Amino acid sequence: MKKKFLHAKIHRASVSDANLNYAGSISIPVDIMEIAGIGEYEFVQVVNINNGLRFETYVIKGESGSKNICLNGAAARLAEVDDRIIIMAYCDLDPSEIENHKPTIIVMDETNTIIEKK
Repeated sequence: MKKKFLHAKIHRASVSDANLNYAGSISIPVDIMEIAGIGEYEFVQVVNINNGLRFETYVIKGESGSKNICLNGAAARLAEVDDRIIIMAYCDLDPSEIENHKPTIIVMDETNTIIEKK
């Protein structure tokens, strides 16, 4: 039996844009995706710290170095620019993998600069 565990977390990122007219997803700069270990089109859960809303979507690549976190499509209605969010990706582990599993957690400041990596 596999169990679901946190794989990666981007903690306290700031929403810098919202594009209602895009088909869907969340755009994250490629360099931040790579550091967090989150892949393009990977399924993620997003939690809005400001209003408590939780939603699920997938990740698309944003411009490396831009620090632009953009909610697209319907998700654009679930946060305001400058809201702080938590982006989480999960993995399914076999019992033999659980003991050695450690998620990647990065903490952002209000400008989407990484201030801590765990």
